[in-house]
Amino acid sequence: MGLLRDIRSPEDVRRLTGDQTTQLAAEIRRFLVDQVSRTGGHLGPNLGVVELTIALHRVFSSPRDTLVFDTGHQSYVHKLLTGRQDFSALRKRGGLSGYPSRSESEHDVVENSHASTALSWADGIARANRVRGRDDRHVVAVIGDGALTGGMAWEAINNIAANDGRRLVIVVNDNGRSYSPTIGGVANHLDTLRTTRGYEAFLDWGKRTLYRTGAPGRFAYGWLHGLKKGLKDVVAPQGMFEDLGLKYVGPVDGHDVAALEHALRRAKAYGRPVIVHAITEKGRGYTPAEEDVADRFHAVGAIHPETGLPVAPSRFGWTQVFADEIVGIGRRRPDVVAITAAMLHPVGLAPFAAEFPDRTFDVGIAEQHAATSAAGMAFAGLHPVVAVYATFLNRAFDQVLMDVALHKAGVTFVLDRAGITGDDGPSHNGMWDLAMLRIVPGLQLAAPRDEATLRAALRQAVDVDDAPTVVRYPKGALVDPIPALEEVEGVDVIARHTPGAGAPAGKRVLLVGVGAMAGTALAAGESLAAHGLEVCVVSPTWVLPVPPALVKLAGEHDLVVTIEDGVVDGGVGATLAQRAAEQGVRTPHVHRGLPVEFLDHASRDQVATAQRLRAEDAVRDALAALAVL
Repeated sequence: MGLLRDIRSPEDVRRLTGDQTTQLAAEIRRFLVDQVSRTGGHLGPNLGVVELTIALHRVFSSPRDTLVFDTGHQSYVHKLLTGRQDFSALRKRGGLSGYPSRSESEHDVVENSHASTALSWADGIARANRVRGRDDRHVVAVIGDGALTGGMAWEAINNIAANDGRRLVIVVNDNGRSYSPTIGGVANHLDTLRTTRGYEAFLDWGKRTLYRTGAPGRFAYGWLHGLKKGLKDVVAPQGMFEDLGLKYVGPVDGHDVAALEHALRRAKAYGRPVIVHAITEKGRGYTPAEEDVADRFHAVGAIHPETGLPVAPSRFGWTQVFADEIVGIGRRRPDVVAITAAMLHPVGLAPFAAEFPDRTFDVGIAEQHAATSAAGMAFAGLHPVVAVYATFLNRAFDQVLMDVALHKAGVTFVLDRAGITGDDGPSHNGMWDLAMLRIVPGLQLAAPRDEATLRAALRQAVDVDDAPTVVRYPKGALVDPIPALEEVEGVDVIARHTPGAGAPAGKRVLLVGVGAMAGTALAAGESLAAHGLEVCVVSPTWVLPVPPALVKLAGEHDLVVTIEDGVVDGGVGATLAQRAAEQGVRTPHVHRGLPVEFLDHASRDQVATAQRLRAEDAVRDALAALAVL
């Protein structure tokens, strides 16, 4: 591609003519469709910000001026314009991250993929610039209208509006959707702004007309301009922003580089915090994305670029099981309602919403509000099911603890993408929930291992009306069924291995496979049995609080090995060992899980291998522990 091939830094972008920026935008879109269709990634959001990102790099001077993207999945174009054009291993180990990454470029600042944070980052950086005397530097935060549904964004706006001379520009990338169409009062306000672009034209007409009449006209125009706030409320009601003390520019066509540059230069010259409101189209320029009403190809796997169809149809997965089961539960239980934080389709609630629209609530990117609102619904006689990605529950921990658990609210949290997710990197691995939630009084947590246990866990979870319940499951396709051989007081035994006749009595090992790691525990059990050991493999569906029967089983064996895909410190294994010790059980324990580290993007298998979560790792550790007994 002609122009794109020669772009190595933002300076190259600034040297282009206006016509060349149009050509560059077209080349970037072709590049994104070609490359992301091979690797998978966030296609729709990046197709929507091509002209906006070009304009940003023509008006501002990164890295001297700081660009912060919220969320970072709209940063592919930024990567291209800052010299990163090898997308062959996008989101794969050793390749480019799917989000901004400081290790990749000096142009990347915030490695974020949790929404609604960029304005706080920008506020902090701009304050530091003032303190350090760097008043010639600008900070630009690009935030989507979906992220503006998050409360943290408005906490930041409240502080930014102090208007103390900081050079801070907020670009609202308004495409009317996050994953799905954006909802709520903020979205309604932006809808009004989108459809009332006449204010500036009206004011310009007034200026031209009145100035022709000389001094009286100039006086009248001054009076008219003084009524600016009132006029804007009538012609383009952006008063929500200006009431906070923020200068507002727009709406501007987010696919017109010249118009964007003009608006951004006005904002840059103002010298105080400014909001630039850009209207964009998610999936712009790619017909399959433009025709996909649901999410405009927000994130894709490998697809055929001509049609947008997946190269390999996805297998029936964990999310689809939840989607099916929650509809069945809803039919049986009129008190069950569903809550999502702007992720109706990704978490599998779309079928429930289609059948029960009055019992489905999309609260926007506001996990804290989702949890506390659910507590209120529980108080009023409903049983809310809050479905989020596991990594995003981190944002609502205080609400789970103090609003839900403290009040013994019957709320079920369904955590999709729990454990290792891999490709999206450290911010998306759902590895914190087990260690985090173990300290919540009264909370009950299930880690099902297959379809049958997931369906059973969901039914059991919504039957609890006096405490919070959590059901977690991994990303991707379902595993083959792992039936229980027997149940020991609520703990499923999924395999037993005894030494053959005439073999010397061996040590007894209890293997505990937590949720998605049940298959790994099965494989490890077979290997340990081959060493002449007596092995019992269990996979309790409900792991928090630790089942008493599991503590009892621990006392009946010579070694306990737990395998989990959450943080090992404070995880299920550590909790089991603690409960056993409290009851006088001195059986040694080996814990296999994830370290307290941020894990770089890689496939799930690569992460599991690197973190020694394979069956052979558990076997090696178990044999080493038995050797010293």
